[in-house]
Amino acid sequence: MAKLDARPIPVARSLQGRVTAPPSKSVTQRALITASLAPGVSRLHRPLLADDSRHLMTALSAVGIPISVRGEGDTAVVEVDATSGVRAADAQALFAGNAGTAMRFLCARLSAERRTFLLDGDARMRQRPIEDLLKALRSLGAAAESVRGDGCPPVRVGGRGLPGGRTVLAGGRSSQFLSALLLAAPAAEHGVEIEIEGDLVSRPYADLTIDVMRRFGVRASPDPPSGGAVRFGVAAGQAYRPADFTIEGDYSSASYFFAAAAVVPGRVEVEGLDPRSLQGDARFLDLLEAMGCRVIRSGDSVAVEGTAPLRGIDANLGDLPDVAPTLAAVALFAEGETRITGVPHLRIKESDRIAALCDEIGRLGGEAEPIPDGLVIRPRPLRGAAIDPHGDHRMAMAFAIAGLRVPGLSILDPACVTKSYPGFWTDFDRLAAGQ
Repeated sequence: MAKLDARPIPVARSLQGRVTAPPSKSVTQRALITASLAPGVSRLHRPLLADDSRHLMTALSAVGIPISVRGEGDTAVVEVDATSGVRAADAQALFAGNAGTAMRFLCARLSAERRTFLLDGDARMRQRPIEDLLKALRSLGAAAESVRGDGCPPVRVGGRGLPGGRTVLAGGRSSQFLSALLLAAPAAEHGVEIEIEGDLVSRPYADLTIDVMRRFGVRASPDPPSGGAVRFGVAAGQAYRPADFTIEGDYSSASYFFAAAAVVPGRVEVEGLDPRSLQGDARFLDLLEAMGCRVIRSGDSVAVEGTAPLRGIDANLGDLPDVAPTLAAVALFAEGETRITGVPHLRIKESDRIAALCDEIGRLGGEAEPIPDGLVIRPRPLRGAAIDPHGDHRMAMAFAIAGLRVPGLSILDPACVTKSYPGFWTDFDRLAAGQ
């Protein structure tokens, strides 16, 4: 492995500060897909301009949907012109890096086209299973296949459109497969019905998808369980309408600063968060309360006050898997073990997060044990170490929080945070310095 840069993390004796949450990655990518299917011009205000969303914007531009970016930060606007729809040549090759959401959403979105597209990614993306989504698309009449026949990218999609109908989707792998199908469903000729087999992981992300679709004029109908299977439907005859849409703040990114208040301890306020958000990661605040923190909600801001000692908890993170690394970092400083469950799908994220968390916690002298659907963390005396985030943005940001308490901790490959939070280190340094 090539030698990676290392960023030393300063120990903080106290923490008082305020941060503005960056825009939501999840909402930005859903809005880009809906806008690409809405004939006309849509404007996304305050979008997240990070690596994952740029991969998606680049791919949509490459297939003939003009996308322009004006301004930056709070004044940024992404304009998506879908007036003429997809105009790319057949067999267009597109690259998604390790942007799992972009890959999955593009698969479903472009399967509805009469042209053929080849979607590929980096080495890690080629290890991430996508066959469940491809199988569902085929059962809806679309052309979708793994080129190497291993159920992973690269994939070939499109060529005969998306007739629609009924499909069954396993609920235990990724809610992004369901969201991808729902987002593309208005392009189907005969409507789409999706039956979920087993328990659906990360259900709040599906609700978020349905909400974004509604903002662009399409209704998706989730049927609550009543002794039978959970079903989602999008009736035929609906079409997206162009919209002006403002992207809300991201609770996933805010979680690192809430965690910092718990770990040091201190008081951190994060602004720019929707108190009515459907983001599942908003529940991270409930977990911190259960560990002993004080949470103060006021309008569009939330403050967390850390109180020592923290206590370990049992947490089923099936609906909020992205905060698993953040909770693991906090758990290192709690009294008693913390058990994280409900997240077997962490193994197919940007890294195998269960294995990576156990490895890096061990590198610090801590104890973490993998279990079938998560991990158990038992606090131990910690020592400094160079943490390898395994190319995973969430690993890097979570262990940076641990470094506020552990002298000599550094983060290798710190630039990997640009996948979802390009301004993370600027905000982190300002907070650590008490600004």
